[in-house]
Amino acid sequence: MILVSACLLGVSCRYDGNSAASRRLVLSLADQSCLAVCPEVLGGLSIPRSPARIFGGDGMRVLDGAAFVRSDKDVDVTAQFVDGAKRTLDLALRFRVTACYLKSRSPSCGCKSYPERPVGVTAALLMHRGFPVMEM
Repeated sequence: MILVSACLLGVSCRYDGNSAASRRLVLSLADQSCLAVCPEVLGGLSIPRSPARIFGGDGMRVLDGAAFVRSDKDVDVTAQFVDGAKRTLDLALRFRVTACYLKSRSPSCGCKSYPERPVGVTAALLMHRGFPVMEM
């Protein structure tokens, strides 16, 4: 089973209510069993929602309680991001996921660190637990 950010598969669940469909990814996974997830929605955030950023570190520091996630409306959404990451991990374990394709530059799913865009909360938790994570 392959875990995929739902927005990459065409689900309109991004913060702005749109998708980030990747035709190349959809075609490459056509013969695979996929589990579509949106950690932010799993954590209780709405569609659409205010964009958010990690402050004080990266996703692992958020999980450790040393950093936080705040929306551009100055609302602390750390608990929702952590809850969504944990729910995503639970699904990955339950469905015996073998690989993860996550949305790049996301405070949940981004798995590469860019200036102003650290590794996301869900990506950090999945990588910490040994899941192979690729960014799209």
